[in-house]
Order: sequence, then structure tokens, then C-alpha cells
Amino acid sequence: MSKKRVLIVTQEMEPYTDLSAIAEISRKLPQYIQEKGMEIRVLMPRFGVINERRHRLHEVVRLSGMNIIVDDDDFPLIIKVASLQEARMQVYFLDNDDFFRRKSTFESEEGTPYEDNPDRMVFFCKGVIETVKKFGWAPDIIHCHGWMTSLIPLYLKTAYKTEPLFQNSKVIYSMYDSPFDQMYSDKFLAKASINNLTPGDLASYQNGSGVTLHKGAIAYSDAVIVGSASVGDTVPPTDKPLLPFQEADYLSAYLEFYNTLLAENEPA
Repeated sequence: MSKKRVLIVTQEMEPYTDLSAIAEISRKLPQYIQEKGMEIRVLMPRFGVINERRHRLHEVVRLSGMNIIVDDDDFPLIIKVASLQEARMQVYFLDNDDFFRRKSTFESEEGTPYEDNPDRMVFFCKGVIETVKKFGWAPDIIHCHGWMTSLIPLYLKTAYKTEPLFQNSKVIYSMYDSPFDQMYSDKFLAKASINNLTPGDLASYQNGSGVTLHKGAIAYSDAVIVGSASVGDTVPPTDKPLLPFQEADYLSAYLEFYNTLLAENEPA
């Protein structure tokens, strides 16, 4: 029996970015499930705060060279990789000077969110899917961590719904506490509308006159995990399988949740 494949998509990860709930879980989870017999891939942005020399990042030429369209402009996508020797796993980084060269992640030194965060998110989410296509690697589970990954469930279920690689993929969205979830202008819908998506496709992300990224991501996911204790009471209503916040031993709980979802794809 072949190994189950899990794609971890995250906006943060130790030791590359500052300590956070997302960074910690994204570091421990792939190693744990790999040790339990699953095959993994990890993708994240190559933020400017990541020291390429210290972490020994290098470009993967065979995966680089694509252009990603964001708001009618083309942006080159560079793929880099680093190895976590102690975990015996590789991490792939999506890079672009326009979006990720600055020496911070989501906001300026003054604490102001970057105006192009929506563009950066669209670039990253679309770039992840195109990179996995280049892998030629069909994931059984796609686990998205954080608001910056929140368009991936939408794209997989709409613009890429006929892509054979993802036909049997179960998409999980982990929801974390974030100040960026609702900080987007009315231009967000236009920027997020790739591949002729309609306003109706993006309606789940709207909350009155604003945008709630978690709400839309959950609507298009197959299952939901509550990654932060503080968001437990703010999870949008859903009939999807949901794993509440795990105070302790979350790794084994996540694995059991994976296996429950994977069992749904097994023939009766």
C-alpha cells in the first residue's frame, strides 16, 4: 500500500520565522506525520527575514521560471529549498523580490499592514498550486495554515477543480488568531478573481461590506482545525468535520483527524 501524501502549506515555520503558534505547529507536524509513515511536502513564503546563508537555501532551477499573474501583472516565481537535517525533511520556499524581499513579514516597522498583502497572498496561493503541479505529486491531504493560505481552498474547488492531481485531495484549513483576517480593501475581490472566477465564487469571503478570509476558506475546505485557543468562539458556523483546539498532544489528534478524512476516500 502506497504512503499517503500530505502537503503542508504555511505562512510561518520554525526555525525560519519568529515563534508563533503557526510556526511551531508547522515545524512539528510534518516531522511527526512523516515519522508515522506519511509522505510530506512543505511550502511557505521566502520572507526577507529568512537568512538564506544560515539556513542554506538554494534555488531549485527545475521548479523556477514560472510567472504568476496578480491583478493583470506578471511576477516571476522562484522556488528555493532548504533541508532540516534533524527532521530529515525539506522545506520549499516561494520567492519573489516584489513581494518578499522586505525585512518583515506582514507589516512595516511602524506596525502598519502592507497595502499589497492581498497581492502577496494571491501570488503565494496560486504559486503553491502551480508548484505542486510541477512536482507532479498528487496530495491526499492539503493542510493550509494561516490567513495567507486562505485562498487555496477556493482555488482548488473552483479554478483548479478539473486538475487531475487534486481530484482526490482533502483540504483542511487551520484557523489561527490573526489581526490580518479582516484588514482588506474592496479591491480584494478583484485581485483574488483568478481564471475568470465570478463574484459568486468569492461571496463566501464577504462579511457585509468587508472581507473575512477565515469564513471563505472554511466554506471551500473539506475540514477545519482550530489552531488557536482564542478563536474557538469565533469559528464561522460549518457542517464540515471540525477538530477543536487541542490543549495537549495535538500531533496525535491531528493524525487521527487525517486518518478519519482519508478513510472517506477508501472504497467500501
